[in-house]
Amino acid sequence: MLPFQLDNKLGKALSLAILFISVALFSFTGNYIALALPFIYLFVLLVGANWKTAYWILLFTIPFSFLIYLGPLSTTLPDEPIMWVFLLVFVVLLASTPKLFPDWWLKNRLVLIIALQFVWMLVAVIFSQELLLSVKFTLAKCWFLISFFIMPLFVFKEKKDFKKAFLLLLVPMLITVIIIMIRHAGMGFNFRRVERAIMPIYYNHVEYSTVLSMFFPLIVIAYLLNKGKTGLRIILFGIILFFLVAIYLSYARAAMVAVVFALLVGVAIRMRLVNWIMPGIYVVMILLMGYMANNNTYLDHTPDFQKTYMRRTFTEHVIATFKGQDMSSMERIYRWVAGVRMSKEHPIVGVGPNAFYYYYKPYAVSSFRTYVSRNFEQSTTHNYFLYMLVEQGWPAMILYAILLYVFFAQAQKVYFRFKDRFYKLVTMGIAMVFAAGFVNNFFSELLETHKVGCLFFISISLLVILDKKSKDEQAALAKDEDAVIR
Repeated sequence: MLPFQLDNKLGKALSLAILFISVALFSFTGNYIALALPFIYLFVLLVGANWKTAYWILLFTIPFSFLIYLGPLSTTLPDEPIMWVFLLVFVVLLASTPKLFPDWWLKNRLVLIIALQFVWMLVAVIFSQELLLSVKFTLAKCWFLISFFIMPLFVFKEKKDFKKAFLLLLVPMLITVIIIMIRHAGMGFNFRRVERAIMPIYYNHVEYSTVLSMFFPLIVIAYLLNKGKTGLRIILFGIILFFLVAIYLSYARAAMVAVVFALLVGVAIRMRLVNWIMPGIYVVMILLMGYMANNNTYLDHTPDFQKTYMRRTFTEHVIATFKGQDMSSMERIYRWVAGVRMSKEHPIVGVGPNAFYYYYKPYAVSSFRTYVSRNFEQSTTHNYFLYMLVEQGWPAMILYAILLYVFFAQAQKVYFRFKDRFYKLVTMGIAMVFAAGFVNNFFSELLETHKVGCLFFISISLLVILDKKSKDEQAALAKDEDAVIR
């Protein structure tokens, strides 16, 4: 309960006033947003009475939320305005509670890394080449981290909370996928029309496929957890198959690789091998970068502009990828080369958060140019490592690399520390969500989007919580053993 509730008479008077204003505004302007005022007012009252219930509503809105442009600015409705509310909730909680964060949370390595990332982002903002854009980026990051990294600390207490969160994300996500599949079926599941089928629920097919591939492991875990419940297992198995079909029909190669990688991470955790995954990937990346940079070898792989374009079918798209004639793959290399060359001039603080688009083209190599190099959508590096490097410098990229390693290492420790099968499998599921997010963001930079970022940061937050629970369980078992010995 928060200290800003209204007494009964004042509440009724305000309710009538807001209803009148809402109807009046709609009558004069014809803008349907005006009709949302009463619902916004009710939500604010709910936050004052029970903000945790309001948080569950936030999670439920994530899959349904869509991008809307308000003049030069943009937001996602209804989830981002709810995040603004939780920014205020956090401020109130912080002001009213002297010691809001427990010591065990503050001492966790993942929390420390996220804190260092945020501090370094502020440093990059100070030296930004586009200060206004960077400040806007920072504000969005604030309510994003508060909603999905900090607030779960106060919400996820028991097993029922983990189950509730899963259902509140699964149900609306399943509805959106069904709608998209029906629309896409009407287009003959055409490879070139998938973007039309997903709008406006998702920004593009990359975001759509990333969300599906990240959430998919949780459905697998739910299936494993419901051993002995035949009816429920049949339903979950059907959903698993449906998601696999949807991921394929999203025609996103990274999402397909992400599903396989997530499952491999699950196996690696059980075999105590997950600590080797990220170092291995880093070694391969360094060797590949060294090979490509040596004598400018990367120039030997420049595409034929006339043959590098979007294909008619997904099969042709995959074949073109291996031939180096796929437009999206070559455009990525075009941006990657530009990003690496940019980083040499701004190695420490980068050009500033949200500023890549305005500076990268002079650094690009024209021989890698494709039909989409004009970049009307103003997308960025298409690789989160380079995204950090170019916009926030080497420290930001190194912190991101450390975050990935520490997350998987901690997930493995927590998994084997637990004796409780529920929490054990949930830990594995969260690690698989994070793994799928890593792969998708190796080829994109989606962590700043509301749907992908929600799953990514909430998985980190929940692992921190599970780390504490596993230590508590271990301490309780040790105490019981000691009592038996005595």
